[in-house]
Amino acid sequence: MANLKELRSRIASVKSTKKITSAMKMVAASKLRRAQDAAESARPYADRMGTMLGRLAAAVGGAQGAPKLMAGTGKDDVHLLIIFTADRGLCGGFNASIVKATRIKVRALKAAGKTVKLVCVGRKGADALKREFGDDIVARYSGIEGKKGIDFSEASKVAEKILALFDNGEFDICTVFYNKFVSAISQTVTEQQLVPFAAASVETDATETGTSAIYEYEPSEEAILADLLPRNVGVQIFGAMLESSASEHGARMSAMDNATRNAGDMIDNLSIVYNRSRQAQITNELIEIISGAEAL
Repeated sequence: MANLKELRSRIASVKSTKKITSAMKMVAASKLRRAQDAAESARPYADRMGTMLGRLAAAVGGAQGAPKLMAGTGKDDVHLLIIFTADRGLCGGFNASIVKATRIKVRALKAAGKTVKLVCVGRKGADALKREFGDDIVARYSGIEGKKGIDFSEASKVAEKILALFDNGEFDICTVFYNKFVSAISQTVTEQQLVPFAAASVETDATETGTSAIYEYEPSEEAILADLLPRNVGVQIFGAMLESSASEHGARMSAMDNATRNAGDMIDNLSIVYNRSRQAQITNELIEIISGAEAL
């Protein structure tokens, strides 16, 4: 059994740790509200843009003039995966869940004979993947989130890199992996294809307004798609960054709350052991005093 000095030292150490985790929980909670509002505000814009592009893509169909970002290269030999993680740890399974999903995807693609390239947004993802897939990492980004949150210019840098790689013919399919924010204690690992543009099922206006509508576009659908598809890449990356940021703060707040509770339980247990040890020591000293007195 540890002596009283060691127990006092351990109790003091755990109390210091509890203060740190409690402070980190409050900081994460304050950042979470702002990040959550930003992510939820961006969702309608990204969803509506995807719906509009889906209608345009349906109108164009398999026309020869379809933009390359929609038609693709006609192959699926080279896959580019964009991984969104955090720059810091202490956020529960936030980073580990993305890294695990990425490893499963990369191994499956390589087993099928495909070539894989990785773009890591966030230091933790690059650090975790570099040992096994270091040669596959073509770009790394860190320090994306500033003091005022995530700016669209940061997403534009990543989007410009992706578009430049595609224009150079360095990949056929681009997919992003990120944590979609559900709540402070729940995040969902999401896989979304960016290139070529994958049009989701589009609801007709009859279901939205009760009437059927026919759209006429000026200029042509092909021209509009050629202009909007590159912008959509930036919008979707920006949305993924916002979702990932909100998920990170939520996961960190939850993890630090659990750590604070565990530290409190450990302090209580150590205090009980300390009091029992102190009581046993006092009892032994009293027995020695009484025994000595009776011997006299």
